[in-house]
Amino acid sequence: SQFDLQIVSCFSAMANDCVVLLAYKTMDKLADKIIESISLRRRTSMERWRQCDKRDIIHWGVFEDGFPNIFIDKIRSLAGRDVIFLAAMESCATLFEQFALLYALPRYLVRTLTIILPYFPTGTMERIDEEGQVATAKTLAMQLSAIPLARGGPTQLVIFDIHALQERFYFDTNIIPRLESAMPLLIARLQLLPAAERAVFTVVYPDDGAYKRFHSILAEFPRVICAKVREGDKRIITIKEGEVHGRHLVIVDDLVKTGGTLLECIEALHRLGPLSVSAFVTHAVFPNRSFERFTPDKLRHFWVTDSCPSVVKELEGRAPFEILSLAPSIADMCIDIDLASHT
Repeated sequence: SQFDLQIVSCFSAMANDCVVLLAYKTMDKLADKIIESISLRRRTSMERWRQCDKRDIIHWGVFEDGFPNIFIDKIRSLAGRDVIFLAAMESCATLFEQFALLYALPRYLVRTLTIILPYFPTGTMERIDEEGQVATAKTLAMQLSAIPLARGGPTQLVIFDIHALQERFYFDTNIIPRLESAMPLLIARLQLLPAAERAVFTVVYPDDGAYKRFHSILAEFPRVICAKVREGDKRIITIKEGEVHGRHLVIVDDLVKTGGTLLECIEALHRLGPLSVSAFVTHAVFPNRSFERFTPDKLRHFWVTDSCPSVVKELEGRAPFEILSLAPSIADMCIDIDLASHT
């Protein structure tokens, strides 16, 4: 009957309105958490949000010569769909196969393509201090900008706490960077601390760069600003502004690698008599297991996100580390933009 045809047509339109979430193999756990967060928000909201389905349809094979052998099952099902790809480019070895996929998806007629790249790995090499250096942040931005246009226009690229905000201008017009911050996750976590502790809580910025970057997001908290000064051949950490004694402190920054500067900051703060010292960084890079340098006697809490999945596996259940997942933040962004109803 005509009524039955209308019902079938309605369900078909709803299926086509479903957003597809694809993930790189190391981001599978985070992808599952994102779907759980989106489902929770859809169940508890009065608004009608589009459905988001995670699909395990990518086979990340390897040929005998070591080059990737990638196959996408049911590729025609992606035509006309809004596709989100959760990327992890924390090592050079994983870049080529992900770019191979990202360059292919628009050619299979996806309607829109959104890339969630929590950690932009070359962000700290964003400038040239002397002739001969290569700014690899610009190189990676150019590679991402070369992704073909989808049917609906340029690709959107979501990055959390990129090292320098001006890096948004390294991207060409073929891609639209959406620069987000994980600092709201820290604020939410601090709200779970005892009220007496929150009353004497202070945010510590390890340098002027961290202060300029994050102070507007964390403006509700008292602050301490550190600085590096030279004494002969040595560089030492000093307190430039703020009160340390008798306070609970949390050092905030975008990332940590070897941790040398962070450890110097921790030692300088401990000498001034705080009640406790903790830290939060968005990206726990930690090459060569440098996380082993951070122990409970140095930090009460070390909060990090799951932007670098290979390292997070090593940190789970290891004091003083605690993982604050990006999944709720990503889910909120998807709901606000990618999953907003078109009806």
